[in-house]
Amino acid sequence: MSSRDERLVRIPAGGAAVEGNLRIPKAPSGLVVFAHGSGSSRFSPRNRFVAGVLEEAGLATLLIDLLTPQEEAVDELTRHLRFDIRLLAERLVAASEWARQYPDTRHLPFGYFGASTGAGAALVAAAERPDLVKAIVSRGGRPDLAGPALPLVTAPTLLIVGGRDDVVIELNQRAFDRLRCEKRLEIVPGATHLFEEPGTLEQVAWLARDWFVRYLAKAGENRANVA
Repeated sequence: MSSRDERLVRIPAGGAAVEGNLRIPKAPSGLVVFAHGSGSSRFSPRNRFVAGVLEEAGLATLLIDLLTPQEEAVDELTRHLRFDIRLLAERLVAASEWARQYPDTRHLPFGYFGASTGAGAALVAAAERPDLVKAIVSRGGRPDLAGPALPLVTAPTLLIVGGRDDVVIELNQRAFDRLRCEKRLEIVPGATHLFEEPGTLEQVAWLARDWFVRYLAKAGENRANVA
């Protein structure tokens, strides 16, 4: 598989199946699974940009839709499934279990990149399955939605928020205080919720790259030593 190839994958998730786009660069050091939220999808240009930066750094990426097309259609009308953190977390765990069995990714340490409500789901999934995830990054996320799972997270966690996203900053600060793992809260100056201002999304991507490269490499070394 060349660094430019992209595979469309279909992942069983309970009684449903979700779709994803998997990209694996040459000799990857880890896999980052993207959890979207709040009406977004695996085609989000912002998350695809971040994924591209991670791939250049030698990380495989899996961008998945946590809702089926039928569920997304319902959610467009009701806007309730995007806040069903339990459902989203279960789908994320299912995708991780799938990746652990997939021949080209099963040997890799995993990380989660969560945006909006997807960040809450990533933290819940990580708290329930610490064996599956070794690093977490949240972009403009709602980690507060992880609720009682926050103190149970063991994976190093980076929360990134825009400096002009006042409400979300406060929600992230509250969640940050409840985390007991290695953690960091990074506020990008001048950025609003979607990081649309020039240069701000690049800062998100670089912060995420450095976090994942650092902690997934460490997880990979630990795995090799155990083996």
